[in-house]
Amino acid sequence: MLFESDRHEALAGGVWDAPRVQAALRGIVADIEGARGPDGAWPVHALDEDGDSPRGGFKSLYLGRAGLLWALWMLQRAGAVTLRSEPATEIAAVHAAYLADPDTSEVVPSYFLGEVGILLAWWRMTGSAESADRLHEAVRANIPNPTNESLWAAPGTMVAAWHLWQATSEPRWRALFLANVEQLWRTWVHDEAAHCHLWTQDLYGTIVQYLGAGHGFAGNVYPLLKGASLLDAGRREALYERCAETLQALALREGDAVNWPPGTYTPRPGRPRLLMQWCHGAPGVIAATADLPPGRLPAFDALLLAAGRAVWQAGPLVKGYGLCHGTAGNGYAFLALHRRTGDAQWLDHARSFAMHALVQRERLVQATGRGRYTLWTGDAGLAVYLWHCLQGQGALPGLDLLQ
Repeated sequence: MLFESDRHEALAGGVWDAPRVQAALRGIVADIEGARGPDGAWPVHALDEDGDSPRGGFKSLYLGRAGLLWALWMLQRAGAVTLRSEPATEIAAVHAAYLADPDTSEVVPSYFLGEVGILLAWWRMTGSAESADRLHEAVRANIPNPTNESLWAAPGTMVAAWHLWQATSEPRWRALFLANVEQLWRTWVHDEAAHCHLWTQDLYGTIVQYLGAGHGFAGNVYPLLKGASLLDAGRREALYERCAETLQALALREGDAVNWPPGTYTPRPGRPRLLMQWCHGAPGVIAATADLPPGRLPAFDALLLAAGRAVWQAGPLVKGYGLCHGTAGNGYAFLALHRRTGDAQWLDHARSFAMHALVQRERLVQATGRGRYTLWTGDAGLAVYLWHCLQGQGALPGLDLLQ
């Protein structure tokens, strides 16, 4: 099997129903707006509680106020909803609150869980020069981070430099992005046992070689592919070839479908779990590598299609409806394949997952009495996903998309 069947469930929710989805989207946003406490923070759901949550709630892009405010701002800006308040007026205070009471007990650059993600949301929503200058400093300081993956290290924080370069064309952002490229290229080496190029992570006290979008290979090549036009021709070709080489070498195949294990687990022995979610497995690989130009490497194109078939065969995740390890996150793999191929079946698959995710959220609210107020594990990410399914296109919120 390419996935563990007990981690997945049969599709529910029925056929695509755009009016129902539109109403659900508005309802989710209204619930998010109404759930804030008097201090402006959202309550931490038990599923996001690690026993040591910050006093004032989470502030990060991944779990906290920055991600929620950005999602609300984006949805209003896109015309999806009308809000009762203006998120852009509040985002600077989130950064100040983070410095006073950081999500992970200390101030760290981290794109997803630290200062860089918050600063990027602040800049995106307001154009603040102060946030841009501090962001530049934080991204530069994080270049040598030894974890060597996207959650904590340069492969994540350099995404902020790429967004600023795309938005402003200021030379300092191009130079900063390319300084990060040098770090990634220096640490991306050929592994004789795996017969491909890999990064090694020093993560939580363990030395491993992860492959997924959350902590490993796919997450590391993601910013390189986003910024491939900034690379010289030789390095750009090497990037494409190494992507194909590694994913082909480590793919697990069954029939016409493909998945990847979480990692090589070098030097840890034992059979890895076969996950099928954004952070580990085929959905994240698809989303992270979808910018490799279609038609450039036909074998790679075929591999991504096989991965999409595996995501569909596995079905929605029991774990929930979020982006990182839930049904909406897996659905973005289908939207990426729809964007690459123009094949309507992938949009149909994404919409089927959207209908199922609504059922999952209804179950959660019935069981716990409230929603899950985060961008990457809960309701805000689902709301953006619903909007993208309604529009027939979209990219991962807070990562690909920060407009």
